[in-house]
Amino acid sequence: MSDAPVPLDEFPIHQTTASLRHVATSDRNFYDRAYFNAHDRTGDVFCVAGLGVYPNQGVVDAYVTVRKGNRQWVVRTSDALEDPGPDRLAPSVGPIRIEVVEPLQKLRLVCENDGHDRSLACDLTFTGSFPAVMEQPHVMRSGTRPIIAASRFAQVGTWSGSLVVDGEPLTVDDDTWVGTRDRSWGIRPSGEADPSDRWSTDEPIEGFWWLYVPMRFDDFALIVIVQELPDGYRVLNDATRVFADGRREQLGWPEVEITYASGTRHPTGARIHLRPRAAAPFTVEVDTLGFVPLNVGAGYSGDPDWNHGQWKGRGWVDRSVYDLEDPSITARIPFTVLDHVARARIGEMEGWGLFEHGTFGRHDPSGFTGWESVAP
Repeated sequence: MSDAPVPLDEFPIHQTTASLRHVATSDRNFYDRAYFNAHDRTGDVFCVAGLGVYPNQGVVDAYVTVRKGNRQWVVRTSDALEDPGPDRLAPSVGPIRIEVVEPLQKLRLVCENDGHDRSLACDLTFTGSFPAVMEQPHVMRSGTRPIIAASRFAQVGTWSGSLVVDGEPLTVDDDTWVGTRDRSWGIRPSGEADPSDRWSTDEPIEGFWWLYVPMRFDDFALIVIVQELPDGYRVLNDATRVFADGRREQLGWPEVEITYASGTRHPTGARIHLRPRAAAPFTVEVDTLGFVPLNVGAGYSGDPDWNHGQWKGRGWVDRSVYDLEDPSITARIPFTVLDHVARARIGEMEGWGLFEHGTFGRHDPSGFTGWESVAP
């Protein structure tokens, strides 16, 4: 690879002495990713999409997946991050591209059909309803080694445009369709698994508990993030309310009560207690509707078909349909993070957004004693 500059080097945005061709770490797991979700508030149709760049692995990839009823369609694509790489101001790979129409406010997500398969395609525009929120840095370690060290900003908004699922066109309009999006970058497990080490073999992680809830109400947005260790010790705590004029309000230490379906760890609802510094505390009541399991087609950890950053060869495009009632699929769903369409209430106010949750292994506050433990 040459050391020629890339187009981004024209702008006064450098953070290191290197060209923006290079990232500031040699960690193979460095990534830079966009994530989107969109739904019509029914829970029957749910679209999740993402595009990621992995500079130290030389890979760029993307996916769009839509659940409708009990089937899930996916288009996923991957390619080499060529020298000097794709235009980072117009990220694309295969039939999927992202256009930043207005930074931090309006983006366009396109998944073209290729003339051979019209089962899934989209041309969707996201419009932010409130300003994007920068979240607390996320750090997770295996022993002393960081396996996640990332930053992210998130935003709630509405969607307009077109979506084709199973050959059926769906009209997407801002009055009905809502969702969230984020941008994250840093270190996160990507591509092939890292080599085994002392911690992964002799001192493996006993459990994982994660909650991410961005919500859109008429007058404000809420973004709640919590991660806890098996004993309940909280390693990530972030709760923010943002208003249209840009005012931000911290909401203290969220107390979370999640209801699980008996005999499972599948969340059916939650109560999130929040406490502003200069106002009365309040509770968010959440009902979970349809969901997308992120290890079915979307490439998140535990997906046996494809993982983010994995080298699949040049010009790789795959289109698949999953039956979410297939026993081979249902067997893996309990071991992934689930993205739910979520309806929320604060008193008489109604909001919509995402309820993302994953819990595996031991988590003392929930009463889960190990990997086989479920709700009574």
